[in-house]
Amino acid sequence: MTFELHRAASADEARDLLGRYGDDAVVLAGGTAFALLWKQGLIRPAHVVDIHGVASLRGIARTNDGWLRIGALATHRDAERSAAVREHCPALAATFAHVATVRVRNQATVGGNLAHADPAQDPPVTLLALGAEVETTAGATPLGSFLRGPFETSLGSALLIAVSVPPLPAGTRAVFHKFLPRTADDYATVSVAAVRTPDGNVRVALGSVAGTAVRAEAVERAAGEGVPPREAAALVDEAIDPVGDARGSAEYKRRMARVWTERALLDLAA
Repeated sequence: MTFELHRAASADEARDLLGRYGDDAVVLAGGTAFALLWKQGLIRPAHVVDIHGVASLRGIARTNDGWLRIGALATHRDAERSAAVREHCPALAATFAHVATVRVRNQATVGGNLAHADPAQDPPVTLLALGAEVETTAGATPLGSFLRGPFETSLGSALLIAVSVPPLPAGTRAVFHKFLPRTADDYATVSVAAVRTPDGNVRVALGSVAGTAVRAEAVERAAGEGVPPREAAALVDEAIDPVGDARGSAEYKRRMARVWTERALLDLAA
């Protein structure tokens, strides 16, 4: 089966093409997810909108008002090695460094990762804990609202432009943990990101244990009130709904979610 390829020269052109062809069109950015889904027969679009040449969607920078803005076409390797990302939040740079292999990180894009909405991906976990927003041609939305379920977002026929992370108060601590008992380039059995601001506010997000990356709000409240890490981490069960697979049974993932959430909270307090 073939498709018609459209090479967009600008974000506006890509948006118009997506609006014209609707559900019959998909976006091609880095192509890592597209290649796998096409090979497995999971997608058969009539139209493919190639945005690889849209220069305005590249780049990583900190804005004058303190936000970190990562263009949709920035690769994971770009984000991993970016001085702007490291200065804003070292844990975020470390998160990008945990994605698959260097070969994949050199090709896969940050925007493509978010639009694909794989619940086992690493970047959405830390971005969610940091309060990131997704910028699209239809406007900006919090990442937690953008991610709706397994491989499902609120994107529709809009084009993802960038992801932005708000300013972090001086003294903010952030950590990311990825537990994977198989190979180092595998998806996580569970991943956890935790952030604590100097005023004691705590945010905790997890991946691979629900239909999308999720906030553990009960854990956040308990940790912010000074509840010991082990007791606070036990509340993670309220936020997750793991499915058993090759990386562990549902019960095993629940236990590991508690273990790694506790470790993340201990790291914040260290």
